[in-house]
Amino acid sequence: MKYKTALLLLWLSLYSFGQMNEYSYKRALTGIKYKWHNIILPNEIFGKIKNDISDVRIYGVSKNNDTIEVPYILSIANERITTKELSFNLINQSKNENGYYYTLEMGKENSINEIHLDFKQENFDWKVNLEGSQNQQEWFSIIDNYRILSIKNSLTDYKFTTINFPNAKFRYLRLHIISNQEPGLMSAKVLLNENIKGRYRNYPINTIRVLEDKKKKQTIIDIKLSKKSPVSFLKIAVQNKFEYYRPITIEYLSDSTKSPNGWIYNYSTLAVGTLNSLEKNEFKFISTTLQKLKILIDNQDNTALKIQSVTTKGFEHSLIVRFDTQESYYLVYGNENSVKPNYDIERFPDHMPTIFVPLEIGKELIIKNEISTQSQTLFQNKIWLWVIMGLIIFILAWFSIKMIEKKQ
Repeated sequence: MKYKTALLLLWLSLYSFGQMNEYSYKRALTGIKYKWHNIILPNEIFGKIKNDISDVRIYGVSKNNDTIEVPYILSIANERITTKELSFNLINQSKNENGYYYTLEMGKENSINEIHLDFKQENFDWKVNLEGSQNQQEWFSIIDNYRILSIKNSLTDYKFTTINFPNAKFRYLRLHIISNQEPGLMSAKVLLNENIKGRYRNYPINTIRVLEDKKKKQTIIDIKLSKKSPVSFLKIAVQNKFEYYRPITIEYLSDSTKSPNGWIYNYSTLAVGTLNSLEKNEFKFISTTLQKLKILIDNQDNTALKIQSVTTKGFEHSLIVRFDTQESYYLVYGNENSVKPNYDIERFPDHMPTIFVPLEIGKELIIKNEISTQSQTLFQNKIWLWVIMGLIIFILAWFSIKMIEKKQ
């Protein structure tokens, strides 16, 4: 029984260390003073973990070398937009030599910052003025010479009929469309958008290469980031001052395979849209861990655009952590066989505080190197070698005596 107990304790000790040894890297966590903290994940780890961030763990190690797993919630500081549609009555439609006018009476005195318009016309290019009034006697300008556009043909189906402006609060709104033909306004939506901004990180670009494929009439932009990063935002600055609209596809290198003829690179689509002179040319998509991007701009029969710059950003990733005991804690990561953990605290978000003190994260240590170093130190120590050899001799002698006793 004594031997069995000793073996059991040895196995439990090895298992505790084995939990952390299943991962490739670790970083010490310091500054733990409260029950709840957050850990802002450094950019450097994203190239060493799975895309779904399922191989990240926090372990605490006691003085007795017991290991406990600490629960956490992954938090991504993304943008949140709430949209409220406001009621109104269309009380007046008129026209003169300057264009067509539409007057809206708002149901309540609410702030607004967006109007979405829908017209019968499928092809147009108009300028719009928007005014506000409390009594229909004195009008105040909200926005002037705002361009709306719609193009529909066999090659393009593009529409830009949403008017954005700073928050405004008026009883009446007057929309003036500068056009010599009937716009055919079918519907309008008056909206209030409230935007809670996310916390972005800029991800530096290592190399950018712009190519022209004249056969396909495309501009191809190959981008390589300095490090593998979780990207969710891309902005393209165009140098040309003339008006343009070009279909665009944004792709990322999802995997690669080696063949007898060399490497085959497989790209997956992140976003599709239109690069145009009316908007900011900002593209948002689901956060995706990547290092290589490819942007395809369809020029059709137009001159290729001159790309001034490309900006890539992503939301800040952090872990909200609950500490229940006083131990030495480590952030560990890097395990292809790991699956997403399932913690109870995910089901009780209302029980968490709203403000967290971030922890300090130590330098990255390679766990496998530590194990290898410890093993080498163990076998390089002559005392340990003599102990192990003596133990082997004792076991062999014990079995030999037992076998002799059985034969007698």
